[in-house]
Amino acid sequence: MAASSDTPPYITDYHRDGYAIVRNLFSPAEVAEIGAAIDRVHAEGIAHGRSFRHGNLFYNVAPATDAAPPQVRMVQWMAYHDPVLNAVRTDPRIARVLAPLIGGDLKQIINQLHWKTPFGGGDFAWHQDSRFRKPDAAYRNLGSSYVQTGLAIDPHNPSTGGMRFVPDSHRAGDVDLDTTTDVLGTAMDDAVLGAAGLGDHPIVPLDLAPGDFALWNPYLVHASGENRSDHLRRLYINGYVRAEDCDRGEWAFRGGQPVALGPEPALVHYEDLHIRGEPHYI
Repeated sequence: MAASSDTPPYITDYHRDGYAIVRNLFSPAEVAEIGAAIDRVHAEGIAHGRSFRHGNLFYNVAPATDAAPPQVRMVQWMAYHDPVLNAVRTDPRIARVLAPLIGGDLKQIINQLHWKTPFGGGDFAWHQDSRFRKPDAAYRNLGSSYVQTGLAIDPHNPSTGGMRFVPDSHRAGDVDLDTTTDVLGTAMDDAVLGAAGLGDHPIVPLDLAPGDFALWNPYLVHASGENRSDHLRRLYINGYVRAEDCDRGEWAFRGGQPVALGPEPALVHYEDLHIRGEPHYI
């Protein structure tokens, strides 16, 4: 796609490489407030002590063992009950960043927090996010209608278990990666790339400072490793889709303007939402 002289650089980067970075989208003061909200959600997960679901809200918690306390691996759709995190997902700045890529009428499929504890696992194997956009019939034109985003709360780089991208891999569509194991908790193995025909492609680490905002294509091949720092690494992920191309998700923006969550949750990923939507442990 040819870029005009007034095209923002991140748009060119996104189309060429399958990912882009917008630096300093959120201020240090805002990041501190968001970080405090994330810490509250983390404490809630620890208090649960194991995985817990209430509708779309889901705490993925590894129970305590003799060697370690409970570990909160991720939480989905905490925006339903945390106003600070809810405000971030519909921030007008995000709408403006996304508009040149997928327009102004957007639904949201992902609202998720990730933590990586120091030397505590939490690896993500090589994968494409397209693997999780199910059922297939609910998503149309996935490569051009969907954008995944991540807001860095802490430094996000190789030493903190940051993501690694395979630039330009989004152009291949679905890649034949190993799908026999869970992505979360499986170490990234570069041999998988070779088996998928990507062995000669470069691998680029994602390097973000707090407040930086990353965007990546659902077909971009990526992974992440161990956090070797001395602190938790927090990342706030939100995934958006052009409304006309998706039958699921919560509305986020109409005409570029924020849309509040409705009184009842929308069907996103949890297939039993209307069968077992009450609070329960898993």
